[in-house]
Amino acid sequence: MGLFDRIKRVVSANINDLVNKAEDPEKMLEQAILEMQEDLVQLRQGVAQAIAAQKRTEKQYNDAQNEINKWQRNAQLALQKGDENLARQALERKKTFTETSTALKTSLDQQSTQVETLKRNLIQLESKISEAKTKKEMLKARITTAKAQEQLEGMVRGMNSSSAMAAFERMEEKVLMQEARAQSAAELAGADLESQFAKLEAGSDVDDELAALKAQMALGPASTPNQPQLPPQQTTPSQTTPPQSNEVVDAELESLRKQLDQM
Repeated sequence: MGLFDRIKRVVSANINDLVNKAEDPEKMLEQAILEMQEDLVQLRQGVAQAIAAQKRTEKQYNDAQNEINKWQRNAQLALQKGDENLARQALERKKTFTETSTALKTSLDQQSTQVETLKRNLIQLESKISEAKTKKEMLKARITTAKAQEQLEGMVRGMNSSSAMAAFERMEEKVLMQEARAQSAAELAGADLESQFAKLEAGSDVDDELAALKAQMALGPASTPNQPQLPPQQTTPSQTTPPQSNEVVDAELESLRKQLDQM
C-alpha cells in the first residue's frame, strides 16, 4: 500500500470519527423530519403543476372536440346548401382538429397517469412523515432515558462505596456508644438511688439498736436481761482415763523398744 493511500485512509477514518461524534441522534431526527417535509412541499408543488397541466390539456382536448363537432356541422350545412367546395374545406379543418385532438388525448392520458402516480407518492410520503414523527418522539424518549441511565451509572461509578460504608459504620458505632452511655447513666442513677435507700434502712436499724443500748445502760446492771446460764461441769466417765488403758499403752511402748533393739 502506497503512502498516499495510507494517508487518505487515515484522513477518512478521522473525518468519519469526527462526523460520528458530531451526530446528535435527537438533532439528526429533527433534521430528517425537516428534509422529509421539504420533499413533501416540493412533491405537492409537483402534483399541483401536473394537475394544472392536465387541466390545460383536458381543456384543449375539449376545445378540439368542440371544433371537430363545429366543422362537422359546417360541412353538413355546406352540403345542404349545395356548396361542395365549402363542405370540403370544412372537412379539412375538421381533420386538423381531429389530429390535434388525438395528440391531446394521448398527452392527457399520460398526464392522468402521471398525476395518479404523484398523488400516490404524495400520500405515501405524508404517511412516512407521520410515521417518522411518531418514531422521532419514541426515539427521543429512549434517548432521554438512555442519557439519564448513563448519567446515573456515571454517578454510581463515581461514588466511593467503601468510604460511604465506612462512614455508615462510624455513625453506627457512635450511636451504639451513645446508647451504651445512656444505659450506663440510667443504671448508675438507679444503683445510686437504691444505695441511698439501703443506707437509710441500715441507719434506722443501727439507730434503734443504739437507742436500746442507751436505755439498758441508763437502767443499770439489775435491768440486764437474764443471760442463759451454762450448766455446771460434770465429770463424765469418758473424760476419766481408766488405769487399764495406761497399762496397755506402756506394754505397747515396751514392745516397740524391743523391736528397735533387735533391728
